[in-house]
Amino acid sequence: MSGAQKSRRSTATVFAHWRAHHVREARDSLKRLATTPISTLMTLMVVALALALPASLYLLLGNAERLTSSWDGQAQISLYLHGNLSAERQTSLRTQVAGRSDVAEARLITPTQALDEFRSLSGYGDALNLLDENPLPAVVVVRPADISPTAVKTLRDALAALPEVEGADIDLAWLQRLNAILELGQHLLLALAGALAATVLLVISNTIRLSFESRKEEICVIKLLGATDAFVRRPFLYAGLWTGLLGGVLACICVGLFFLWLGGPAHELAQLYGSPFQLSGLDIATTALLLIASIVLGVVGAGLAVGRHLRAMEP
Repeated sequence: MSGAQKSRRSTATVFAHWRAHHVREARDSLKRLATTPISTLMTLMVVALALALPASLYLLLGNAERLTSSWDGQAQISLYLHGNLSAERQTSLRTQVAGRSDVAEARLITPTQALDEFRSLSGYGDALNLLDENPLPAVVVVRPADISPTAVKTLRDALAALPEVEGADIDLAWLQRLNAILELGQHLLLALAGALAATVLLVISNTIRLSFESRKEEICVIKLLGATDAFVRRPFLYAGLWTGLLGGVLACICVGLFFLWLGGPAHELAQLYGSPFQLSGLDIATTALLLIASIVLGVVGAGLAVGRHLRAMEP
């Protein structure tokens, strides 16, 4: 029984020493960064800018997708109905189309509404009054739930096959251009994020390499005294963690300031078009993701630099 108690006390003591060493190394690593404020600030600004650029592009793409999804004319399919359909049948068809799972909204424009709209927009009201009958058909305007070109075309073909529909029209060209632009932006974002992530790794790795070189004699001594590679690596990993975390915080500040500066003109532009759209900046999820990515890059960069130097020191 006493042996088990001694074992538990021994395990607890080892864990307490391990935790105390981690806390001490984390604190000392932060202090070392503070002893060289200018070089540390320059490194942090490089890391912040490298993280802020892809983060800003990611948010801009998200805003662009949100803006296009709010357009009234987005991916509209116009169903031209036969002229001999009664008003009840037209309303019934609109209800039938609106009930489909792949339709977000269906709106009926009666011949009278279509003629009134054309009269107000065209300016030919007097000439239209000379017509004996209304030549415009009833139209059901459909907004698909899925705006991808393939899904929209499939829905158009299905609705065009309805017996009440005389013709169906959709402009796929602008949809294809819009999706191509957004897809190009996503590929650009991935390429930029990859390149700048590699930049962050190189910057942090180079910073840790210089720190390792400045303490090389100290490291040689403690390794001769029996220190493990994990013991030697620990303070540099914490230095990489602090560099990544502080760089991520600065990146969040830069992104926030950028969207604050951009928000006013964007709001004024939206008001000119009568849109309630407002530019969205960093939210909690994106901020957390940015900070986690910066910490991971910092720790990985430090680990790569220290591991290479430790292997070079092996006899």
